[in-house]
Amino acid sequence: MTDTVIDPALHERARRIKLFLMDVDGTLTDGGVCLIAHPDGTGLAEMKVFNSADGAGLKLAHIMGIKTGFITGRKSPAVQQRAKELLVSYVYLGQATKTQAFEECMADAGVTADEVAYMGDDLPDLPVMQRVGLAVAVSNAVPEVKAAAHYITGLGGGKGSAREVIELILKSQGRWEEAIPKALA
Repeated sequence: MTDTVIDPALHERARRIKLFLMDVDGTLTDGGVCLIAHPDGTGLAEMKVFNSADGAGLKLAHIMGIKTGFITGRKSPAVQQRAKELLVSYVYLGQATKTQAFEECMADAGVTADEVAYMGDDLPDLPVMQRVGLAVAVSNAVPEVKAAAHYITGLGGGKGSAREVIELILKSQGRWEEAIPKALA
């Protein structure tokens, strides 16, 4: 997170967050989709590149009691594996629209929309961003998503933006110093 002055209203929004949901492609990755064809034509494999700072941040969120979740339009075993590694509470793959998954996450977590942060980068993210207490756009998001955001990250998708948001939330909650020694490799 940059050390710029943050609007007190943003801190108030972040202070309430108990659940942090996010898109995957373009937020936890740089948006590239790498499909690898087998030379014999028997199929394709998909590769995703995730940022280790985001991973450390998501683990720290879990340790500090903030639930996390992925809601993405693609079905990807790589995303499922990464979520498992990071102890992500909610994983919704292959979602043409994200609103139903958002509703299910809120109900299961027992939180209100004001207690949810959502990070996105593209148009399918808008319906959820318009309902949450803290809407976040990555710095390389489309203009419409940036316009809907309460916060725009200094970092781009796949470059540590999720970690930046987690740090903002924990600092706003006055728990960052408590979190630092709990960070795991």
